[in-house]
Amino acid sequence: MDLLEGLATTRAVRRYRDDPVPDADLNTILWHATRAPSGSNRQPFRFLVLRDGPAAVEARALLARSFRSIWAMKEEHDGYREGSGADPNSPKARMAATMRHFVDHVEDVPVVILACYRRYRGAPHMIDGASLYPACQNLLLAARALGYGGVLTGWHAPVEDDLRRVLDIPGTVDIGATITLGRPVGGHGPVRRRPIGELVYDGRWGQEAPWAVDPPGTRFTSAGPKA
Repeated sequence: MDLLEGLATTRAVRRYRDDPVPDADLNTILWHATRAPSGSNRQPFRFLVLRDGPAAVEARALLARSFRSIWAMKEEHDGYREGSGADPNSPKARMAATMRHFVDHVEDVPVVILACYRRYRGAPHMIDGASLYPACQNLLLAARALGYGGVLTGWHAPVEDDLRRVLDIPGTVDIGATITLGRPVGGHGPVRRRPIGELVYDGRWGQEAPWAVDPPGTRFTSAGPKA
C-alpha cells in the first residue's frame, strides 16, 4: 500500500475485533505519529495510551459514560430515527446502528488514546490544534498501514475534569481528542466523500476549479449534512 492509497482508504472505524494491539505495533504507530509537523517544531503533542491497569480502566469507564450520553442526545436531536432512519437499510439508519454499537462497546476497544496538547502560551489558543491534529492524522494513517483502524472524537469533553483527576493530567495540558484503535471488523476500502468540485475553489470563493476532477470510480457520500 502506497501513501496515496492509504490517504484514500483510511476511514473512521468504529467496530473492532477483540485482538490486542502488540507493543511493537503500538510503538510503530505512535512513532510515526510523533513525526508530524508542529508550530516552530515544538512538538507539544503528547499521547496517553489507555489499556489495562486501574487508572486506565476507570478512565475508559468515564469515557464510555460520556460517549453514550452524547450519542443519545445527538441521536434524538439530529432525528436519526426519523425519515429514512426508520428504514434499517438506509445509510442514515446504518450510521446510527454503527454509532450505537461503538458507544456501547467503548470499554472493549483494544486501545484508547488521549491526544493531548502541552500549552506554552498560557491560556488555550484557537490555533493550538494545528500542532496536535496533524500528529493524530499521522497516527491514523500509520494504523491503517498496519491493518488497524481508529476514529477520532471530542466526546471526552464532559468528563475531562474527572479524566484529569484519575490520570494525573496537569492543568497546563489540554485533551484535544480521544482516539480508539484496534483491528477493524470488516475491511478497509475507499472512503466516500463529496465531489472535489464542491469543495475546491480556484482564484476566489465559490469560483469553480475546472481541473478539480474526481478520479474514475470515485464513490460519493449519501449521508451527512447537506452543507
